[in-house]
Amino acid sequence: MVISKRSPGVWFSLLTVLAAVVAIPQVQAERWWSDSVEKALSRAGTNRAALAPMLERTPESQREGMTFLFENMPEIDLVTLDAGLIATNTALAYEAMSTAPWAKQIPPDVFLNDILPYACINELRDSWRPRLRELALPLIKGCTSPGEAARRINERLFPLVNVKYSTKRRKPDQSPLESIESGMATCTGLSVLLADACRAVGIPARIVGTPLWINLRGNHTWVEVWDGDWHFAGAAEPDPAGLDRGWFVHDASQAKRDEPRHAIYASSFRRSGTAFPMVWARDIHWVPAVNVTDRYTPKSQAKADGKIRLLVKVLDQPAGRRVKADVSLGDLTDPSHVGTGVSREETADMNDILPFEVVPGHRYVVMASAGWEANHLQVTATDAREQVIVVSLSPRTTLSHPSQACYLPSANSRVATPRPLPRP
Repeated sequence: MVISKRSPGVWFSLLTVLAAVVAIPQVQAERWWSDSVEKALSRAGTNRAALAPMLERTPESQREGMTFLFENMPEIDLVTLDAGLIATNTALAYEAMSTAPWAKQIPPDVFLNDILPYACINELRDSWRPRLRELALPLIKGCTSPGEAARRINERLFPLVNVKYSTKRRKPDQSPLESIESGMATCTGLSVLLADACRAVGIPARIVGTPLWINLRGNHTWVEVWDGDWHFAGAAEPDPAGLDRGWFVHDASQAKRDEPRHAIYASSFRRSGTAFPMVWARDIHWVPAVNVTDRYTPKSQAKADGKIRLLVKVLDQPAGRRVKADVSLGDLTDPSHVGTGVSREETADMNDILPFEVVPGHRYVVMASAGWEANHLQVTATDAREQVIVVSLSPRTTLSHPSQACYLPSANSRVATPRPLPRP
């Protein structure tokens, strides 16, 4: 059709259509997210093409949480994280919170920082939440508080998924699905699995650890759960007496808040200005942390009786493996002082060593027996803060005790210490 100057009706119609076409973008939904989220998207590189549409589809009820994640997300996750994983994780976190019996007891900031996040530290970002929710939800049936539910998970989850402590694990910082696949993990992998299982059913949880015990025996990682306040537990080390108990209580009580390598830190998703110290990844400083040493050290008080700790480890030679054995300690200087206990086997943390309180300068006899094997040795307690001895069941010899840790750096490596986080 040829339009001439003498066709004003056609011109009017054409202009009307063009105006409608031009106006189409103006009726699209406006961006709901903040400038800080937009700034994060600008650093996502090519991943923005997937993240932005995901944000557009976020239900209004989940937007506060999505904003929190993007405002605090590490740069590496902005560039690489799958948008579907973020959306699924967020939706399931809100679902868990809405159905938890203790939902009204959880402060909003605790939900955002300690239930919602898709990761605890630097572990592989996998889609753990659906699987762990499926596993953990039946375990907490009838529980009425997050602390009770966390204890139940710690007691029953690890046997259910057949994951045990072992130094033969593939790497220290395993994700939950990696630990379940391999069936083994050390303290960090076990802690990530427990913390994420708790989060999957609406229990606030976070990773806690120290770069180096003050006795220099190595590092350790455990879990804190929120139940009106923060309480701790060793992952895969449930105590029948409840939370805030474990073999590491004494070691933690000796921590030094103002000495970074001997302090205790809790992981955080919210930016804090301090990095969580990871001896397995010394060059990573983008995992936030808060110094929680003060909550562990009030128990640290000088003993009026001047006693020290004698730690007894029993090995089955020639294999050199830790074994469960009955151990008795007798004071040759004061025969009235007798102690008994059970040594730890290979499934226990390497720093979990049977302790006795002894008097410096006194001579003691230590006897260990397991089945038909037995051995004993005499030792004089030193004036050191603690003293470690190793008893070999077969042949009957004593061994010097090397430092042990969940992860041992090489001799020429340095201990990871916290440092300020880089600004986004």
